Amino acid sequence: MVLPLLSWCQLGDPMAVTPSAGQARGVTTQQVPPGAVDGFAHPAFAPVVSYFGRLFNPTSRGGGALAVRLHGRAIVDVWAGFADRRRSEPWKRDTVTICFSTTKGVASTVIHRLADRGLIDYEAPVASYWPEFGAAGKQAITVRQLLSHQAGLHSMTDLVERREDLLDHIALEERLAARPSDPWPGHPGYHAITYGWLLAGLARRVTGLGMADLVRAELAEPLDTDGLGIGMPPDGLRRFAPPIGRTPPVRPTPRLFANVSARSMPTLRRVELTRRFLEALYVPYFDQILTGPAPSVLHTEMPSVNGLLSAHALAKLYAVIANDGEVEGVRLLSPETVGALSKVQTRAHDAVIGMRMNWRMGYHRAGAQGYRGDSAFGHYGYGGSGGWADPATGLSFGFVTNELKLIQAPVGGDRRIFRLAGLVFRAARALSNGPEAT
Repeated sequence: MVLPLLSWCQLGDPMAVTPSAGQARGVTTQQVPPGAVDGFAHPAFAPVVSYFGRLFNPTSRGGGALAVRLHGRAIVDVWAGFADRRRSEPWKRDTVTICFSTTKGVASTVIHRLADRGLIDYEAPVASYWPEFGAAGKQAITVRQLLSHQAGLHSMTDLVERREDLLDHIALEERLAARPSDPWPGHPGYHAITYGWLLAGLARRVTGLGMADLVRAELAEPLDTDGLGIGMPPDGLRRFAPPIGRTPPVRPTPRLFANVSARSMPTLRRVELTRRFLEALYVPYFDQILTGPAPSVLHTEMPSVNGLLSAHALAKLYAVIANDGEVEGVRLLSPETVGALSKVQTRAHDAVIGMRMNWRMGYHRAGAQGYRGDSAFGHYGYGGSGGWADPATGLSFGFVTNELKLIQAPVGGDRRIFRLAGLVFRAARALSNGPEAT
């Protein structure tokens, strides 16, 4: 059922949709009450917007936004709900929120921009750019392995002793460079928190700039968007929606399960997986730096976590990858680089998550309800946000929310994003097949 408060764009030809100031040409909008769905969408995507509206009805605690592009052109751009706990600030199109692991896809795209200009070679050892990284036997680990979670540096154990340690991103880059890798080189193991500091350390040695500056210069400015950032936005907290709900769990610093003696191989495997999962994702003091209207995590660079992103910016970024490196006349990547980053690097079971993620260089397979393909990829985040590209169809997708839910899938996605993504694929298929398919 189409939401009655949404102004629909009545377009017969989806390719007639031309974004202008965030909307398709010919779209008329109307003022809607706080908490109702605002924005525009192609009529074929009515089921998508209907489900989105149910997620952020007037009784919801938080808010969110959804954007979809087809062949680079905006076909869905909607938002609803509230940006604050008091339910006094309606969500707006340019609202940004902390998107957790969705940030990894953004940081990875920065590395691909540098590779596209010849500043980084995927086959080169990381230590050839970052000499300190070669310590403790890591001289042979390549950029390709680093980008596909095969560097063996997933563990946060012993990296953080105090709350302040989590906010010193340069010190954490140095500590990771100095430590040995796990004894399973070449096997994927999700670097849930460490990934961002590792990419930032590499990029810093190549450019002299931190990841916050690089995201702004390499992505946000060329794409003309204020919805891609790491940490505190240049305009402060005006557009920021603090997380509402359960923050990621924490654990004490002593190793858990380290001394468990397994009686059988299946039990041993389960214990090892549990231990690796805890080492990678359970971080002391995490909840403390993520709470409040102005959380302290905004004052550091944590490129696996503290991306402040909007849905329309994510969809635009991934539209670059979905369309051979170009969107709205802006070429961000060469077709050759898009082809390289699109290739699956490993189909092995991830040693931290315990399932096949089909890692590309910085992205995982984009799961969606009812979708069985492998051409869509991007990154989902804790609490439900995510973005992806599908070069096979030209689709790109961005979803953000500050209303956190319990983790229901690896790498943070929950059933909301899986359902939304599935509906997007279904609507796109119906659109391409014509009226008889709807």
